[in-house]
Amino acid sequence: QVQLVESGGGLVQAGGSLRLSCAASGNIFSITVMGWYRQGPGKQRELVALINSGGATNYADSVKGRVTISRDNAKNTVYLQMNSLKPEDTAVYYCHCITTRSNYRGQGTQVTVSS
Repeated sequence: QVQLVESGGGLVQAGGSLRLSCAASGNIFSITVMGWYRQGPGKQRELVALINSGGATNYADSVKGRVTISRDNAKNTVYLQMNSLKPEDTAVYYCHCITTRSNYRGQGTQVTVSS
């Protein structure tokens, strides 16, 4: 199994920045893809960004140009740098990983962007 622990959420004004971190532990050698999803109030969960073990990335259109996902394999950590934040980015952000056997999700971290 894999455990994921997110950190870095908080309250920020529109136009500001936040960096989320997600530390993985457990059977980390089976992880292939890591990423972030989010669920805003009254909204369905949506993909934010993914990164695979080779470093290839994928972003939601709504965050392209404002968000960067990166991965430190030595620290078993994935980061989400979010810039130019908008009120519509307000959501609970969940770290997610795909292993050779299953998918795992963290407990989530709240990001609130005030206008």
